[in-house]
Amino acid sequence: MKRPASLKNKVALVGVGESDIGRLPHMSGLGLNAQAAKRALDDAGLKRSDIDGVLTAYSLTEPYFMLGSVLCEYLGLQPRFNASMVVGGASPGVMLKHAAEAIVAGQAETILVCAGENRASGVSRDAAVAALLAVGHPYFEQPYGSSVPGFYAMIAQRHMHEFGTTREQMAQVAVTTRAHALLHPNAHMKKPLTIAEVLAAKPIADPLGMLDCCLISDAGGAVIVTSAERAADCRARPVYLQGIGEFHTHEHLMCAPSLTRCGAAESGRIAYEMAGLGPQDMDLAELYDCFSIVPMIELEELGFVQPGQAGAFWCDGHASIGGRLPVNTHGGMLSHAHAGAAGGLFGIIEAVRQLRGGLGARQVQGAELAMVHNEGGILSSHCSLILAAAKG
Repeated sequence: MKRPASLKNKVALVGVGESDIGRLPHMSGLGLNAQAAKRALDDAGLKRSDIDGVLTAYSLTEPYFMLGSVLCEYLGLQPRFNASMVVGGASPGVMLKHAAEAIVAGQAETILVCAGENRASGVSRDAAVAALLAVGHPYFEQPYGSSVPGFYAMIAQRHMHEFGTTREQMAQVAVTTRAHALLHPNAHMKKPLTIAEVLAAKPIADPLGMLDCCLISDAGGAVIVTSAERAADCRARPVYLQGIGEFHTHEHLMCAPSLTRCGAAESGRIAYEMAGLGPQDMDLAELYDCFSIVPMIELEELGFVQPGQAGAFWCDGHASIGGRLPVNTHGGMLSHAHAGAAGGLFGIIEAVRQLRGGLGARQVQGAELAMVHNEGGILSSHCSLILAAAKG
């Protein structure tokens, strides 16, 4: 297979922004995107007229077919490069990859990547539950009562069976990320969490309880990407893309090659190879965590630990700030925010902020390299990216 063209050091992330987060009934999904985009522009010291490309994802709360065009209309932009992408939770990483490729190809110079929706206040509880149930193959999975939590519960059960992973180990993921969220001024969750509380939470799909599941938030995030040359003219310290890879194995879980191995291993391999780096070089990781079992599997697939060792890694404190490899330093989707495709985008935003430094108690000391992984579907689509504080 032909090696993908290297994007190393060719583009930089020069502006990041996130909207207000929580339950915000006074804001629409488009409004959340606009707020995040404005904050990213201010962070970069750029004007709307500097943006000549826009990439966004999808929305379950906004009734628009051409969401990318609608967002440009809402923001008052007329770019020469625009699209909306649907790769589930992997969309932010894949959008960043497309943005980098477009900039290198000369299709645009400065691209706004944004996503978000008012998923907490914009749909009813019944509609939200219905969306979780409207998954799976229409002929071979849906008739048997498929759901997103149910599918991930099957994955968790299989990991427990193969490797002896415990409920307490999964609970530690939620507890660790909650502790990180308490250090983030804009996180959705504000209260400490214990393993006992996670284990006692309302059952959702065995073995997953309520606190093993990601949040439902009103939130939006934005990142501005430009050429490495243009980055020098921006206000904020640029963070450079070193490597990025995507890989897709299936859509429906019944077609997945494995319940405990996934495409993250291949997307990570591509990113590592492009960057000329390995897992041992990373200072922190921002891993997609729609359910507590998922960042455990990603930690293994991305080469940070051997299969079956992720649970011990979390319980021994290695994933905490100050540990061997801090994971989800903003609180992740379990405690910071989750609003559609914005969930994974917040991981990219946090990595940029960590590599710039100055985050106080949340700061990973000496952070120079970060791995970010986005995952979409039911371990279906994967995008891994490596960011650096300076050109490698």
